[in-house]
Amino acid sequence: MSFVTGGSFPASINPMPSQVVVQDNYIDFNTVAGGQWAQQYLPELYEQEVERYGNRTLSGFLRMVGAEMPMTSDQVIWSEQNRLHVAYDNCAVAAGGKAFPLFRVTITAPAGAAATSGIRNGNTILISDNATGLVTLKALVEDINDVGTNGYTIECHAYEGAALPAALTGGSCSLFVYGSEFPKGVDGMSGAIEPNVTTFTNSPIILKDNYELSGSDTAQIGWIEVATEDGTSGYLWYLKAESETRLRFEDYMEMSMVEGELNANAANFTFATVNNAAGPAQAIKGTEGLFAAIEARGNVYSGFAGAAAPGSGALGDFDEILKQLDKQGAIEENMLFLSRQTALDFDDMLAATNGGYASTNAASYGLFDNEAEMALNFGFAGFRRGSYDFYKTDWKYLNDATTRGLDNEIDGVMIPAGTTTVYDQMLGSNIRRPFLHVRYRASETEDRKMKSWITGSVGGAFTSDLDVMRVNFLSERCLVTQAANNFVLFKGA
Repeated sequence: MSFVTGGSFPASINPMPSQVVVQDNYIDFNTVAGGQWAQQYLPELYEQEVERYGNRTLSGFLRMVGAEMPMTSDQVIWSEQNRLHVAYDNCAVAAGGKAFPLFRVTITAPAGAAATSGIRNGNTILISDNATGLVTLKALVEDINDVGTNGYTIECHAYEGAALPAALTGGSCSLFVYGSEFPKGVDGMSGAIEPNVTTFTNSPIILKDNYELSGSDTAQIGWIEVATEDGTSGYLWYLKAESETRLRFEDYMEMSMVEGELNANAANFTFATVNNAAGPAQAIKGTEGLFAAIEARGNVYSGFAGAAAPGSGALGDFDEILKQLDKQGAIEENMLFLSRQTALDFDDMLAATNGGYASTNAASYGLFDNEAEMALNFGFAGFRRGSYDFYKTDWKYLNDATTRGLDNEIDGVMIPAGTTTVYDQMLGSNIRRPFLHVRYRASETEDRKMKSWITGSVGGAFTSDLDVMRVNFLSERCLVTQAANNFVLFKGA
């Protein structure tokens, strides 16, 4: 049997009836004559995908510093302790109707709150001026009167001095109760202080996303070798994009907990349409994220190591933060998640405080067994200042060019370690309970922590006549930031 060499095939090619390579049945890529191909017209294909941005995912922060727990309600409520001792910082001191050592202190109630006296007859108090805090006066409370919506006045008897200090009468003052004193044979303390707790709430939000692929595209097979951020590697077909959509959605779940805001305009903002179809006119409430909680109830420090910040250089700024922590829970261990610039500011601060920094031997040699002839290590992962331990790390979320790396508002966050030890049934050991809790909606039949399902008529789904494979993602969650007064948010100046 022979083949006609004219027509469909070049004269130099004789096709064979089986897959056998012989000298006259292959196409010569180097020969243009005779209708054959030129090698320079064919692309050179790399099968492996180039990871030019490294690990692109941002999630993992909350898994390191928080806990995840299910919830069944539309709202989560928690209570936090108030201060143990009685103190006021909005007082005015004036001479009394009688001669010194009697005088009066007027305590103004907070705006919108009814005056409730935490001071009782027989209490001993210490008064100081707010301007400097250097002028003090100790006194005994003898009478409380004029209790009303704007405040109340207490009549006091000074223990010391011959007259009221001018620094106390010339401006606002602070006071706190340090004890009590009664003479012999009198009644006991009248009234009692009822301990109160402060209640906070937050509500979950619903996050959604999807990936969609037409049925025709699933038949066009194209393989590519990948190594994904979730640890898997190998060859992927058309679900390469689905994998990235899933990773992006997981990042959104964490970013929403960090950036979430309560909607101040909830009454005027509703979803009237959903996907161009009539939908429920439900108010969008928003949720309180980490940054919002710290700004509302925590400590905000602007311009760390900047010229406008208090103190002398970065160390002076940091000591101002320590003084604020002393006034709060004074939790010993804290974690610093910082932007690149702020992390370098901390490194420079610590290097400058080293005893050998200014000498000819320069700084600490920490990377190669402290050998000066080897490399220097200016990166400090942990340090202790005062009575506090700090563990420092870069937070990729603040450096990524597609997230907070776009702006200069947030420089970092200081998160305290948990203080209460609880038994974890999953780990089978005691752990310290963190202050951050991610609460997600779940019940015995429905888990909305991270749902994914396929709809359409492609890829094994038969839910509609739409010629697509649609991978749906959903999560319903919120963040509980407890004891926010122990957190510090670093902001740009």
